[in-house]
Amino acid sequence: MRSCWFMLKRIFKLCPRKVLFVKHHSTDSSHQKLISLLQSCKRTAEIIQIHGLMVKNGLDCVPFTLSKLLAAATLDEAHQLFDEFSGGKDMVSWNTLMGGYLCVSQYLVVIDFFRQLHCSDFDIGKATILTVLSAAGELNCIPGGKSLHGYCVKVGFFSDLDVVSALISMYGKIGCISLGHKMFDEVDVKDVVLWNCLIDGYAKNGLLEEALNLLDSMKLAGLKPNASTLVGLLSACSTSGALALGQCLHDYVEGQHLVLDEVLGTALVDMYAKCGLLSKAIDVFERIEHKDVQCWTTMISGYGVNGEAKNAISLYHIMEEQERVRPNEVTFLAVLNACSHAGLVTEGISCFNKMVQHYGLKPKIEHYGCIVDLLGRAGLLEDSHKIIKNLPVEGDTTAWRALLAACRIYGDVELGEIVKEELEQGHDVHPADSLILASTYAIAGRIQDHPEKNRAPVEEVESVHSGRKDAGCSTIQLSSNIWEQGS
Repeated sequence: MRSCWFMLKRIFKLCPRKVLFVKHHSTDSSHQKLISLLQSCKRTAEIIQIHGLMVKNGLDCVPFTLSKLLAAATLDEAHQLFDEFSGGKDMVSWNTLMGGYLCVSQYLVVIDFFRQLHCSDFDIGKATILTVLSAAGELNCIPGGKSLHGYCVKVGFFSDLDVVSALISMYGKIGCISLGHKMFDEVDVKDVVLWNCLIDGYAKNGLLEEALNLLDSMKLAGLKPNASTLVGLLSACSTSGALALGQCLHDYVEGQHLVLDEVLGTALVDMYAKCGLLSKAIDVFERIEHKDVQCWTTMISGYGVNGEAKNAISLYHIMEEQERVRPNEVTFLAVLNACSHAGLVTEGISCFNKMVQHYGLKPKIEHYGCIVDLLGRAGLLEDSHKIIKNLPVEGDTTAWRALLAACRIYGDVELGEIVKEELEQGHDVHPADSLILASTYAIAGRIQDHPEKNRAPVEEVESVHSGRKDAGCSTIQLSSNIWEQGS
């Protein structure tokens, strides 16, 4: 493990004037003054400098020092500091680190930290429980979720509405919303947040009729649904293609004169775009007064998934140049996806370069996958191969499979064999890879050269060679009598 002192030395070189200021205080002032100085610091470099001087001079490091450092450092640095910290670790320090791992989807690490806390003498508070419940829901572990429920009852958290809401949300994520509903019924005084969690849980499990019935029950109970109530339902409509239900919810928004803010507006845009009503999505988008980056990104993605790549790129330029909204990684992914499906090579490469060089954003494997797919669709297979071989992300097969699919389109058997071998060496063997390679031989007119050990069933290869494939289908609900808006 890299020593913290290496990091401190690097910081000392970067900020010599601040170091001299801190050194002056460390020699002439008391320990308490150093702590006061630490409390006033905002920059990571300053915090680490003061901490280093305290360690160097043999001063006791209080838990506040660690909490301040963890909040300012990167996750890797925070974990390293946490492990090497010699002073007492308080609950704020634990919660800060657990929250960091929750944000980067390292849910098992969060659970492991909770186990360590449970075996220690720490008094676990509500903030810790909320973090752990959120991680447990994402892990989709029913026994673990029930155990946490029992723990909350045992230690007396069940009377806290925030914890109950988190438990209901967890049960919704792990597919046990009926247990969440049972908890909901046991609460005497229910607020809007509690109703929202239950409605969202039913919506996430595809139980839209039950969710809409709860919406009516919520109104009968004298509580007015807000934007958060409807966002979860609209998201479920987007996923299931329940267009009629989504339109009913839109009518409710207008009938109740709810503010079409960026959150609710974005959910409506996403629903209409994914259900194929691009004109309605554009209409809602134009009516949103204050658009954030997520709102712009959703509309750009909507253009892309509906085959209007040039409009997606135009909107991206308006967002960036006219509205001065800074795009993020998801925005660029939406633009690259649109370019990939439309074969806009020049625009896609330009967008990718701007993301890296102008905005300093670090591409993820999904971005590289789009570039590989873009070049592959345009027939630039060797260029795609060179990009993959130089990828900074190892062990991911997304880009390799995109190239394998491109090899199939152009019948490049030799490169297809190389890609297939790379996938096998990565120990990520999938039956579809063999079928795609067999299809590549068939499209190239070389099915007789295909090795027997990788030969797909004859009828499947012939089906691909003749241009036939199994029929697919998608469902969009055009009419429904599931729910009628109440007065």
